[in-house]
Amino acid sequence: MSRTETALIVGAGKGLSASLARLFAAEGMQVALAARDTSKLTDLVGETGALPLRCDASQPDDVTALFDRVEDAFGAPDLVVYNASGRYRAAVEDIDPEKLEDALKVTAVGGFLVAQAAAVRMLARGSGTILLTGATASVKGLPGSTPFAMGKFALRGMAQCMARELAPKNIHVAHFVIDGGIASSRPQADDASHEDKWLDPDAIAKEYLHIHRQHRSAWTWEVELRPWIEKF
Repeated sequence: MSRTETALIVGAGKGLSASLARLFAAEGMQVALAARDTSKLTDLVGETGALPLRCDASQPDDVTALFDRVEDAFGAPDLVVYNASGRYRAAVEDIDPEKLEDALKVTAVGGFLVAQAAAVRMLARGSGTILLTGATASVKGLPGSTPFAMGKFALRGMAQCMARELAPKNIHVAHFVIDGGIASSRPQADDASHEDKWLDPDAIAKEYLHIHRQHRSAWTWEVELRPWIEKF
């Protein structure tokens, strides 16, 4: 009898995280959802049976406690997805150093803390997948997006390092460049004239699952997803 897999989604909320939770649950996985505010997860928890856990991913003690609770409930996770981002944007001359630091802590430091905690447990078991969510700002700096790009560039660099270090140890690390707006976060998504203008979160989720299921003889470390009309 095969062992039931466990998936942990950090930075959970509506949109992509919800699509991931629904898909993973439908695949028979045990799902844990981590967020600073778990009250926003009530409907999703009711729908998927997921375990909601409060966590500020930028805080080392919170991350340690999160993984301990997941292990107590399900065992070490097989799949960890990091979706949290510090989405602070401002013109260069208006950037507040404290807000910049907070954004970097969430996007980059939080990504590291979660990936490190996942790696420690996966190395002990000998297998696992860590998927990190990036954005257009991971590869292309844009005006007004300095704080966001700084964090996303850092996350991407970390993912590349970890992928090369951990792949020989049977830990699959991959980074996703989500190059475009996600439909669930856009009011235009219901406008038929904008069909396929936005990334479908359910379609994105299927790609995350696909990467998790990849045979290790053909692993990829990065996937770039965009609507067909998005400029390169």
